[in-house]
Amino acid sequence: MKMILLGPPGAGKGTQAEVLSEHYGIPTISTGAMIRAEIRAESPLGLAAKKVIDEGQLISDDIILSMLQERIKADDCKNGFILDGVPRTIAQAEAIKGFADIDAAVSIEVADEIIEQRLGGRRECPKCGATYHTIFNPTKEADICDKCGAALTVRPDDMPETIRKRLKVYHEQTEPLKAFYENEGLLAKVDGTGSISEITEGIIKAAEEIK
Repeated sequence: MKMILLGPPGAGKGTQAEVLSEHYGIPTISTGAMIRAEIRAESPLGLAAKKVIDEGQLISDDIILSMLQERIKADDCKNGFILDGVPRTIAQAEAIKGFADIDAAVSIEVADEIIEQRLGGRRECPKCGATYHTIFNPTKEADICDKCGAALTVRPDDMPETIRKRLKVYHEQTEPLKAFYENEGLLAKVDGTGSISEITEGIIKAAEEIK
């Protein structure tokens, strides 16, 4: 199974990628992890990526796609892989089509207001690292860590304005991928508001039907 997971930030792609990776016995390939691994290995691509990052620039499509092309040649990808975080644009999707036969692109569908609730309610303890949620996993005392009593903080990524910006970028740059993969006959949409196991079942069923 060669699967792409699509969906807005906070849709649960990372969580589902982990579960699906175990189910199929194939690796999850995320751009962030891939870049960090190449940098640690001090490969030519890793050194090029490090230079770009050190200069405060965004890593180009060429570097990301070259890393991906090399990564999927590894032995653990012989039965397939799950892509999380790539492609992000139509240009990347077109390029991937040139070196990988994708079986299914599954979009985890979650409305913006639910994403804002999910991400905006996250809290973490700067002292012990415990994580909470104001709705789904609240502390006994508001904004105070149950474990160590420190005041909880909100990550910069989870500030309301940042969440709205991330969603805007997703709608403008990444959401058009749904139409791209629909035209390829590879798109499946799955409701992302159920339990983790329900969403996993929906993804597996939808992907197998396409394949």
